[in-house]
Amino acid sequence: MIYELYYWPGIQGRGEFVRLALEEAGAKYVDIALVSEQEGGGVPALEKFLESDFVERPPFAPPFLKAGKQLIGQTPNILFFLGERLNLAPRDAAGKLWTNQLQLTISDFVVEIHDTHHPIGSGLYYEEQKPAAKRRSQDFRENRLPKFIGFFERVLKGNSARGPWMVGARLTYADLSMAQVIAGLRYAFPLATRKALQARPRLRALHDAVFERPRIKRYVASVRRVAFNNDDIFRHYSGLDR
Repeated sequence: MIYELYYWPGIQGRGEFVRLALEEAGAKYVDIALVSEQEGGGVPALEKFLESDFVERPPFAPPFLKAGKQLIGQTPNILFFLGERLNLAPRDAAGKLWTNQLQLTISDFVVEIHDTHHPIGSGLYYEEQKPAAKRRSQDFRENRLPKFIGFFERVLKGNSARGPWMVGARLTYADLSMAQVIAGLRYAFPLATRKALQARPRLRALHDAVFERPRIKRYVASVRRVAFNNDDIFRHYSGLDR
């Protein structure tokens, strides 16, 4: 099967978690964000599904994945679907649910990271909510960041007898997503993230292990990997990282 991944052009965003899974597995897929509008890609390709009255089960927003006749939305849902098919999830039911639970927690984390720079509303520019962003970021750095990464460090410690991953002895899509979050945090909050990771050696090792995997390393070095930028989920504003 050749998958089709639909996401906004020019940013990594939530689509990147799906890309990493597809890349790690060596799956055949078309990244519609990299296809020109003249060739049927870009934003018009998204709108075809988002605004159509003829899609029986429409997605609410990107990312969404076209797999044959199926159209699957929501990042954790896409990864839950791909996990078994790409050998990136445990085979037992309990393991699949635990991996999905971790991915859902990562999604919660991502929302809180995004809301540091857009605490009032996503429809407003950052410059319109800078005082609130500064206050929100302080709480994030002092409370929410340590709480989330402390949890994931404990998960890694609990699974350490089986290997360096969060679930069982093999890498899962949750590990890929966690490594992406750490990379994004290092871009957005380099000072706070360095401090927070000092006492979390397993998370540091997880990040390094994921980005040293051959297929992931080739992907990151390729033109397909969009650079972090300030139109994305992870944004760097020096005034928020104090």
